[in-house]
This record gives sequence, structure tokens and C-alpha cells, in this order.
Amino acid sequence: MNLIADSGSTKTHWCLVENGQIIKQIFTKGINPFYQTENEIKTEIEMFLLPELSIQNVSKIFFYGAGCSFPDKKVMISNALGSFFKHISIEVQSDLLAAARALFGHNQGIACILGTGSNSCFYDGSKIVENVSPLGFILGDEGSGAVLGKTLVSDCLKNQLSSTLKEKFLNQYNITSAEILENVYKKPFPNRFLAKFTTFLSENIHEKEIYNIVYAGFTSFIKRNIAQYQTDGLKVGFVGSIAFYFKDILYKVALENGLKVDIIDQSPMNGLVSFHK
Repeated sequence: MNLIADSGSTKTHWCLVENGQIIKQIFTKGINPFYQTENEIKTEIEMFLLPELSIQNVSKIFFYGAGCSFPDKKVMISNALGSFFKHISIEVQSDLLAAARALFGHNQGIACILGTGSNSCFYDGSKIVENVSPLGFILGDEGSGAVLGKTLVSDCLKNQLSSTLKEKFLNQYNITSAEILENVYKKPFPNRFLAKFTTFLSENIHEKEIYNIVYAGFTSFIKRNIAQYQTDGLKVGFVGSIAFYFKDILYKVALENGLKVDIIDQSPMNGLVSFHK
């Protein structure tokens, strides 16, 4: 059986697949070699994945993950998995290639991710040909959950939201400005911390200030990323929770910028199962 993994910064979705059918699904925390050491990744696999699997049933692993665009990071993931799954084929690729394969199979298109982070590429049906570097949530990741959450928190603490919305936000999460700063600047995974506040955006999307945060984030993603590709005649597709849950705004922003979005999927997993059938 094949074990297919789709790992973002927040969670990893594992599927045990036989003859194109999903036999079992497992969810663990996100695995990202930019934020974790090889030993930390091993611990995550040992504690939360292995108890749910019979290792002897796995014949091949396809791992797609955030932070897996660079050879040294791929080696980290491969070594961590290989320490438990011995003498089997392990293929490690980026989450962006996962999105492209899931959205377009063997056809070309512009593949985009809007989840905790964001990314995009021109995919020729076989490989990624062009990629505007996402740069992470501090320098880039426009439209992502981490950046939308960052904008929300910043607007709240700098009094850019109405006093009613600010009070509602702080009360809902029972959090102080000092605790926010500590989580962002001192604790691990600040991107996960910020992305969790997109729930507040979704719940209050009818408020103009909130709507504008999401609208501006998607506009920035398109102008700073997709606009750099030659999109004429190409399909454009998105995967990720942010794209899925805010798809009405995403469709609107895309049309206003001359793009027709063909596909928005919450997860690439079904597409990956089909691709590897």
C-alpha cells in the first residue's frame, strides 16, 4: 500500500491507499523542516503516526510538505521517515507540487496554495517551471492564514478596528496584547498562532473592516504572485483552507483582476490519490 502525506505548517494529512482507494486517514501536527529539527520530526512520527499504522503494510511513501522545496530539507524528511520505514521507496516533494498534481494532473496550469502559508507556480503538466518565492509570513505569504491573522491582530492592537470589534476579539480569545507579542516573537510556530485567528475573520466577515482584510490580502496575493506568470489561456486553481472558506471573496477578487478560477479545493489529497493511482 502507498502512504501519501500532505503536510502544511498546521497539520499533516496521511492516507493509506490501496488500488486508488483510501483505506485509512490519519491527522498529525504539521511537519516543516524549516521550523523543526530532524529529531523533532522523528518524535512526531513515532508518537502520533506509527501507533496508527502497521509499518509492514506500507510499500511506498509519497510525502508532500511545506518547506520541502530545498534538497537539504527533503533529506531531513526522508531520513526521519527512513529511520522507521526501512528498505522502501520514499519520495519527498514540496506542497506546491502536491497542489499542482492534485489540481491539474498531467495538464498545465497556475497552481496556488492559500492555507497557513501561501504559494503559487506555473506547472507544465510534469514539473514546476516558474515559482515566485513565497518568502514566509514576515516577508511574503500574501493572502495566507498567517498573514490575514497578522493583519487582524495588528489592526486590533493599533486601534484600526472599531472598539466593539476589538473588545469582541480580545474577549473571544481571552488574550492580552502582551500574550500576543510573546506568542509572535518568543514562542515557536508564530505562523500557526496567527493563522488560528482566521476563524474570527470568517465569523465576522459581514463587518466591513474584516471583509477588507481578506479582500486586500487576496488582492495582494494575485498582484504580487500570479500576475508575474503568463496566465493567458491557462487554468488557475487553489488548494487550502483559506481559499476554500473564503472562496466567494477569492472568486470576486480574481475576476476583478482578470482571472478565471477553475478549481478551489480545501485539500489536495483526493487529487493526489488519483494522481498516484
